[in-house]
Amino acid sequence: MPDRSADWLAQAERDLEVARHLLEGGFYEWACFVAQQAAEKAVKALYQHLHGEAWGHAVTVLLESLPEEHHPPADLVEKAKALDRYYIQPRYPNGFERGAPKDYYTRKDAEAAVSDAQAILAFCASKIS
Repeated sequence: MPDRSADWLAQAERDLEVARHLLEGGFYEWACFVAQQAAEKAVKALYQHLHGEAWGHAVTVLLESLPEEHHPPADLVEKAKALDRYYIQPRYPNGFERGAPKDYYTRKDAEAAVSDAQAILAFCASKIS
């Protein structure tokens, strides 16, 4: 299988840029989801670089399953755990008893998600370059 880590990383960077635009536009639930996607793609870029296979969407599991010499620091895993909460609920109204996802996410949530995704992307990029 060819190494497409550069493609995965480029898309992760683009997704993070989109998350920032969503944050500035006040679409906080979508900023959180897209930030999670950016982190997921960044970790999958690292797997591509290592000629491994990455399945699933849980950034935490993906990071913790990296080979030992590429394990992230504990604080990065905590950031992944925060982002993993944004994979489903920001997209679907049935994730909450009532109201739409837009009613539950704040600027602070979106800022933290973007920051967490940036940290994960930087970690992965440092391992690839």
